[in-house]
Amino acid sequence: MPPISDRDYTVACGQLASCMGISLASARRKVDIRAVREGLRAVDDKIALAGRMLEEIRSSGIDMGEVFNAQLHTVGSDDNFMVED
Repeated sequence: MPPISDRDYTVACGQLASCMGISLASARRKVDIRAVREGLRAVDDKIALAGRMLEEIRSSGIDMGEVFNAQLHTVGSDDNFMVED
């Protein structure tokens, strides 16, 4: 599927990506998947959906940066673990 070249759609997905701490492509994919589930096809509907998703994340009170940082912490037994080439 060719990418949608609508600047407003890219901006909406970029804001979502920034808030979630993911890439623009991942945010676009999340919006596209949810749009398919909801039966949305028009670009304007996808822009509105991205805005709703952004508001849902902001209103949830979950700081995605903190979630990511928590995932990066090591478990006590893995402190000195190193993968060899």
